[in-house]
Amino acid sequence: MGGRSNWLGLGLVAALAGLIWGQAPPKEFIRIPAATPEEDARILKLYEGLRVADVSDGMDMAGLQDVGLMDPEIRPLWRDTENFTHRIVGIAVTARYVPTNKRASRMTPEEFRKWESDWYREISPEPFVSLLRPGTVLVIDGGEDGDTGTIGSNNILSWKLRGMVGVVTSGGARDTDEIIKQKVPLYYRRPGRGIRPGRNEIESVNRPIMCGGVLVRPGDVVVADGDGVIVVPREHAEEVARAARQILDADKAGRRKLYEKLGMPPDRTVLPE
Repeated sequence: MGGRSNWLGLGLVAALAGLIWGQAPPKEFIRIPAATPEEDARILKLYEGLRVADVSDGMDMAGLQDVGLMDPEIRPLWRDTENFTHRIVGIAVTARYVPTNKRASRMTPEEFRKWESDWYREISPEPFVSLLRPGTVLVIDGGEDGDTGTIGSNNILSWKLRGMVGVVTSGGARDTDEIIKQKVPLYYRRPGRGIRPGRNEIESVNRPIMCGGVLVRPGDVVVADGDGVIVVPREHAEEVARAARQILDADKAGRRKLYEKLGMPPDRTVLPE
C-alpha cells in the first residue's frame, strides 16, 4: 500500500465536499489515503517509544541520510519531560494554506461577522477534518502566509476529538497559552496572531506538501519530540522502524548501566519495553 492513494473524480469529490463543508472543493481533487486504519495501526505499533534520534539513525541505516529531518525552527510549543506527552508518532494527513490576494474594506461589526463566516466557509475552510482518525497527525504547509494563526485553541481541540495525535506546521498558531494548557501536541514555526480571513486560503488537502524543508506525503510516518520532527517515507517505514528499535534498545541498555553506577533510580527512559 505505502504511499499509494485513490483519486476521486470531480463529481464524487463535489458530493463529498458538500458533506464536509457545504461547498465545492477549492481544488479539483481531494486525495483519499488507500491504507486502512488497521494498516496504519500496525505501522504505528512499530514506532511506539521511538525518538527522533533513533528514527534519524534508522534512516541513515536505510540509506536515507538527511532525508525527512525538518528545519529545527519547527519546534514543540510545549514539552513534558515527565511523561513525554508532547511527543508525536502518527500518520500524515496534509493540508496547504497559501496567502490570499483578496482584501476587504472597512466594515461594521455585523458586516465583519458575516464576512468572516463566509471566508471560513468558502475560502479558508478545513476540508481535511473528515480525514482525521485515531493515529493521524495533521501536517500543514503554511509557511508563507505571514502572521496568521491558522491553528487555535478551539479548532485544535476539535481535531483532537477525531483522534488526531498532534499537529505539525511550517506556519503559525495563536491562543498558544490555551494550547499549552490543553496539552495538544503542536510543532510550529512561530506565533500567528491574525485570523485566516483576509490572510490565507486553502490550496489543497492530502496532497504532497513541503513543511520545514521536507516533502510530506499522505500516509508517511511522522515522529516528533524535543529534537524536532522527522518524516519517514511510507515505503521505508518498516525497515526504518526495525533499525531504529535496535538503536533505542542498545541506548537504553547502555544508559541503564550508567544509571546503576551513578546510583540513579531507573526511569521510563531506560527500562525495557
